[in-house]
Amino acid sequence: MDNLKQLAFAKKGMVRLLMAASVLKGLAMVGQALFFVMVADRVFLNGASFRDIIPLLGGLLAAILLRVSSGYAIGRTGRNLAAAVKKELRSELIASFADSPLLASARGQSGRKVSLLLDAVDETDGFFSLYIPQLMQTYIIPFILLAVIFFLHWPTGVIILLTAPFIPLFMAIVGKRTKTKADRQMEELGHFSGNFLDVLQGLTTLKLYGRVRGQAEVIRTNSLNFRDATMDVLKSAFLSSFALEYISMLSIGIIALEIGMSLIAFESISFFTAFFVMVLVPEFFALLKDFGSAFHSGRGGVAASEQLAGQLREERQPVVWGRETLSAVPPHLSLNGVGFRYGDGFALGPVQAEIPPYSRAAIIGASGSGKTTLLHLIAGLLPASRGNVTVNSVPREMISEKSWFGQLGYISQDPYLFAGTIEENIAIGADRETSRKEVREAAEKAGIADMVLSLEHGFDTRIGEGGRGLSGGEKQRIALARAFLKKPSVILFDEPTTGLDLKTERILQASLDELGKSATIITVAHRLHTIRQSDVILYLDSGTLLAAGSHASLMDTFKPYREAIAVQQGDEAL
Repeated sequence: MDNLKQLAFAKKGMVRLLMAASVLKGLAMVGQALFFVMVADRVFLNGASFRDIIPLLGGLLAAILLRVSSGYAIGRTGRNLAAAVKKELRSELIASFADSPLLASARGQSGRKVSLLLDAVDETDGFFSLYIPQLMQTYIIPFILLAVIFFLHWPTGVIILLTAPFIPLFMAIVGKRTKTKADRQMEELGHFSGNFLDVLQGLTTLKLYGRVRGQAEVIRTNSLNFRDATMDVLKSAFLSSFALEYISMLSIGIIALEIGMSLIAFESISFFTAFFVMVLVPEFFALLKDFGSAFHSGRGGVAASEQLAGQLREERQPVVWGRETLSAVPPHLSLNGVGFRYGDGFALGPVQAEIPPYSRAAIIGASGSGKTTLLHLIAGLLPASRGNVTVNSVPREMISEKSWFGQLGYISQDPYLFAGTIEENIAIGADRETSRKEVREAAEKAGIADMVLSLEHGFDTRIGEGGRGLSGGEKQRIALARAFLKKPSVILFDEPTTGLDLKTERILQASLDELGKSATIITVAHRLHTIRQSDVILYLDSGTLLAAGSHASLMDTFKPYREAIAVQQGDEAL
């Protein structure tokens, strides 16, 4: 709760507005009670005419309008405060995911991240829009009312001081139990959201292995657990409201008895004073009850904030960027002892290499040797744990993110395609408006235009999320079309021909040759015959760079490379 309060009170302008509006509302409540009692006293005890009380009615109306206006200002400020803090929380969460998207995607379930970003942040709304405004009112208005009550009739003030503390005491006792239940509710929501999205994404795999019914039962169990946790929280809130109502009514009853005795039996106070006090006392306890209700609304936000804090506390390894820009000319890349470590696990590097402009570089090695990790470091998708990458002798951390990615093309083993039309998926490769003609020309260069035009709706054909409905080779060629449309100066390929047939592989190789005329190309490959024309070949083994050079030099000087070539030639001959 302290973390959420810090976020709220950091918005000093809104907090000041809440305080000012609370003071005005407290004064308006006193004024409303005063004019109401004065009207009743003049009419029923002094027999005043309607004309006589018109000024008092005007004052009563003004007090009511002031109370309504200040109440509206408090509610509006609370909603604005909630919107501002939720925006800030979402920005921080997105930044924690975007700083290093590859590391973020490797941690936990996507569904849980979505639940944090949407549900958990929304759960904090009640804390900022209800609890904080009510807290400010409870800090200010009861003291204004209590001061007036003490001035009018001090015994009533003493009774309030003796009975009112039972309300926050009860709230503290119930709050502990409610916190535990709210924490469980958020945990169950996280389990439910994470598992549900996992099941949706892996539905085909579950179907193939006959595990659909089992996962359906898991979803049902998670759903019921979330329902039970939610009902527990609601039950605590209802019981708390009942108890607060009981304590308030009991306190008001004691005060009414004391006022009645003073007015009738002892005749120690006037009707005006007694009536005035009895109008203010329910207002005092109503504020405490409202605070109790807001307290329970804020409890869900506290549970959610703990999950958000856990995510934001995770070690962040952002990729650092600067402000310098790149030209469209292929740059000279230098890997200066660059390396990376996944926590306490796999470590890559140090890697030392030079990749001249317009050259073709290849990264090879056995599975798990760190090829893709090195490509991600070059791409700027992972932060270097050691060393750095320089671009035209400038450390890449001094280059702006937009400028670097504006000159970079990346084609992975399984390019991600978004739900939408084929044209939209190709056009995403350019950071500008593109015409159908440009998209078609890019598709032709990538060797996929004929296939697209053979479809009933051509480039307007809709494909599913992740490229469902297209083969692996077709997805690769759409990714190539993106590169032709973007015309980057540095192009990265992550094992582009793995799993493709010979015809598709030849199309991709021809496209690579075309792209290589105006760009530096860096390829991760398993099929070594595809990289024989490379200017630089980097041979990795268990994260260590064992050799670097051209195909000819490695054949002459590096035995593991010769053996790998011989093995693949034998496999291809078979």
